[in-house]
Amino acid sequence: MTVRKTKVKARAKDVNQRLAERYPDARCSLDFTNAFELLIATILAAQSTDVRINIVTKSLFRKYPNPQAFAGASQVEMETDVKQTGFFRNKAKAVIACSKAIVERHGGQVPGTIEELTALPGVGRKTANVVLGNAMNTQAGIIVDTHVTRLSGRLGLTQNVDPEKIEQDLMPLVPRAEWTSFANRLIYHGRHVCVARKPLCPECFLNDICPSADLVREKPVKAKAVKANPQSPASSRGRSARSAMPSSPSPSRSRTLKSPPGRKPSR
Repeated sequence: MTVRKTKVKARAKDVNQRLAERYPDARCSLDFTNAFELLIATILAAQSTDVRINIVTKSLFRKYPNPQAFAGASQVEMETDVKQTGFFRNKAKAVIACSKAIVERHGGQVPGTIEELTALPGVGRKTANVVLGNAMNTQAGIIVDTHVTRLSGRLGLTQNVDPEKIEQDLMPLVPRAEWTSFANRLIYHGRHVCVARKPLCPECFLNDICPSADLVREKPVKAKAVKANPQSPASSRGRSARSAMPSSPSPSRSRTLKSPPGRKPSR
């Protein structure tokens, strides 16, 4: 193991311990009562907030209580039901297709392996890890969402930007039994402290071991040019002064004006 890898592994261990101490109860923020509900909620959560998704799924799961109900829904009606989540046409299509596949291929039960889950329509590796880790207590991988991507980079735990490569970098750094809890804690920390645009580095309990502490700053806002108020005294004085100055004659009028030629007056 290289010196760099040794340092990264030691830092990851320290980060994991501190996160566990600060956020011992961190969990998935999506509301669910079973694996299927979490699967649907995670699909709908793309490009939306968990708070918004929890509002939508509260009534959605009452209307469609199981995979069979989702599979039998019409596209138009489902679009109306999930409209508040954004990108509702694609999401409606995805949850219906995913539910049909679960009913037809798995007897209405959410499959328990990452290979079977990622074979379902609309389900990627991140979604599969969310469901397996939080609803089935199966540590198949590490959840890599936008928060985990950002924080793992800032903490120097990976140099990659591709989610699957980041996951492969993180898995050897954290004990397998803690993969899901580690990701949940990173996500919580990313939402409240290590935010995207202006991280709260001075308040962060990881700032003494974070290579990016105090280096990530909000880009300075360029000052906008301020136009003079036409009613301001300064601009009024400027116009008055200009109007008081004699204007220079234009070249076309600079010639001496002569009377038109005519007869000489008679004596």
